Amino acid sequence: MNVLTHLDEHGNAHMVDVSQKPVTARTATARGEIHMQAETLTAILQGNLKKGDVFGVAQLAGILGAKHTSTLIPLCHPLPLSSIHVQIQAPIHATFSGLEVTATVRTTATTGVEMEALTAVSIALLTVYDMAKAVEKTMHIHNIRLVEKRGGQSGDVFNE
Repeated sequence: MNVLTHLDEHGNAHMVDVSQKPVTARTATARGEIHMQAETLTAILQGNLKKGDVFGVAQLAGILGAKHTSTLIPLCHPLPLSSIHVQIQAPIHATFSGLEVTATVRTTATTGVEMEALTAVSIALLTVYDMAKAVEKTMHIHNIRLVEKRGGQSGDVFNE
């Protein structure tokens, strides 16, 4: 049975002791979407927003979010991140108007980078919203999820 590792024997929150775990290569990829009206997406793709380059700013915000995960989520360990890759694209779907953000984070450490990848996606999506809200306030952020985790004692996870 899986146990909530961030609770002690008395049910109190605590940071997990990872000092005895082996240092291994770890990778996590997360993905999420922001849905918007077609006109808003067109304005973003054409670079017609007053705040500037949505893709560039949101990508940098996602990277910064991953780097600051341990200051945002109280029980996360600060990690030496080896690589943070944030990709933003407009998927080609006839029924989807919006952007998809994918973040892949890598480290060599005693604990994984799932939260860093999820935070990168979340912050990038929030930045897209912030930059485009003057055009549309009804955008929806959806389906933020871990899609892949590699490394560590719990093994690999695939959640596409």
